Amino acid sequence: MNWRPRLVALDIDGTLTHVGSHDIAPAVQAAVARAAEHGAHVVLCTGRSLIGTTPIAPQVPASMALCSNGAVWWDPARDEIIKRITFEPGPTIKTLSALLPGAVFAVEQTGVGSLFVGEFLPNDLWGVTTSATFDEIAAVPTARLVMRWLDHTAAELAFAVRELELPGVSWHVDHTEAWLTAVPPDVTKGSALEELRVLLGVPAEDTLAIGDGTNDVEMLRWAAHGIAMGQAPATVQAAADSVTATVLEDGAAQALSRFF
Repeated sequence: MNWRPRLVALDIDGTLTHVGSHDIAPAVQAAVARAAEHGAHVVLCTGRSLIGTTPIAPQVPASMALCSNGAVWWDPARDEIIKRITFEPGPTIKTLSALLPGAVFAVEQTGVGSLFVGEFLPNDLWGVTTSATFDEIAAVPTARLVMRWLDHTAAELAFAVRELELPGVSWHVDHTEAWLTAVPPDVTKGSALEELRVLLGVPAEDTLAIGDGTNDVEMLRWAAHGIAMGQAPATVQAAADSVTATVLEDGAAQALSRFF
């Protein structure tokens, strides 16, 4: 193709890595490096917290990381938080705990870890994890609130919240696990990328995004060319302009190789 994007937005879990992993396949690393060598702004755009993103940054030449679905902006080169937006999680926790008995909650402490209430599964939370009470985590302004509904499936959670309204936050349900993420209102990967695109002076028609999750839909629609991973659910693939191979097949590398 003759077109070559100038801003490349990349999801992490299910796109650059297997879900929950910190390891990027060599072929994917090489493809991302080629994009940067051709002058593209490489941007990590992830639902992960900053503490979960930091192990990824040394493996790829990213100029910016938009963490917590865009609520936290981090400059990897300078190891500096550029922007952080927070919200009061109390009302959301109260609504979800009443609707979903057995749910456990954690609020992000940016760059440190999480305050949590209830027992999460092993490897759910990264960084320093500190047990707290409902009242304690409800009172902490945070960039990201996560909830796991223990002993339930992703489908059960999606059904339970199908008519749920959560004022004052943006939120989504994971497509693989009974996991919900809430961030400040009007914050999405797409809105954060648009703000960054304007700051960088990149034309809207020169943007590319690759992702696989429900929180990637806005990003894929934002991009001039959005690419869904092969294992992405149908709703995510429908939001994209094209579909690449799965993460197990290094689909992100195949996608980037079309342009770089």
